[in-house]
Amino acid sequence: MLTVGINGFGRIGRMCLRVCLEANLDVKLINDPFIPTDYMAYLLKYDSTHGIYPQTVECEKNAVVIADVSIATSQEKDPSKIKWEAHGVNFVIEATGVFTTLERASLHLDGGAKRVIITAPSTDAPMYVFGVNHCCYSPKNGSIVSATSCTTNCAGPLIKTMNDKFQVLEGMITSVHATIAAQRTVDGPTGKLWRDGRGCLQNIIPTSTGAAKCISKILPELKEKISAIAFRVPIPNVSLCDITLRVSQPVTYDEVKKVMKAASETTLKGILHYTEDDVVSSDFNHTKYSCIFDAKAGIPQTSTFIKIIAWYDNEYGFAHRIVDLMKFMHEVDEGKGCVTGEILEEGN
Repeated sequence: MLTVGINGFGRIGRMCLRVCLEANLDVKLINDPFIPTDYMAYLLKYDSTHGIYPQTVECEKNAVVIADVSIATSQEKDPSKIKWEAHGVNFVIEATGVFTTLERASLHLDGGAKRVIITAPSTDAPMYVFGVNHCCYSPKNGSIVSATSCTTNCAGPLIKTMNDKFQVLEGMITSVHATIAAQRTVDGPTGKLWRDGRGCLQNIIPTSTGAAKCISKILPELKEKISAIAFRVPIPNVSLCDITLRVSQPVTYDEVKKVMKAASETTLKGILHYTEDDVVSSDFNHTKYSCIFDAKAGIPQTSTFIKIIAWYDNEYGFAHRIVDLMKFMHEVDEGKGCVTGEILEEGN
């Protein structure tokens, strides 16, 4: 049986809890060393971006009660001391953004967890994007994986689709990204990354993104062919991927649209959405999709040089793919999913 624990109750941790509850998954324990139980209940119930939680949320001693579901809480700083085993947790969603390496995430295994899904890019853990390379997951390759990032979960399905059909030679991802919790509301010090410390309500802030490195991991045939940059903008949620690709064979933009629409109805159904409406970012707040292909926003510069645009909910949409990946891993562990372990053993 799939049982879930969540470490870190920030934006992504809370969205993952929402998605787990919507999917009727058994969440046993939430841990966050900086948030007492009553505050956890408050943060879940009242959300300025996604609205008031539609069911009752109450606080009991060391537990949050949502409708008739009671979920234990704890405030351990050391993951090895979190009582995952005592609460019957086998899958941990590691959502702190801190324990992102195999060494650090493995502390959850010391606490009794069987599998760990990191909700951020990792330097050494296997990385999977649901809808792109999730079928490469195999229990043979360890107990810890990374679900990469919200931006990679948007760009990955689009770039894979383009590469499968038209062979991508090189590309550039520009992420126009909503504000995140780590940013400053007014100017303040941030160590070496001075621009990251500028007020998020007043500025468009150029910053780095790990999306290109993640793409090279999940689509190794495109290693060193994709680069990426991000701009943080003063909106609370929903971001955009502006992807410019050079492909090997001439293609019309109408052909690109047909390929994307077909993928949204078949291989990437529920992951990729296609629209020809005159949409803006707020139209996709609380969407379940990884990416929404905006057919009207793309530009065919030449027959082999094409810009495509896609929207993504960097919170709720990303959380859906994290939970999808977790459910898939559980199915594989139970012998029900598609395993291509021989590919993984070669490093892909």
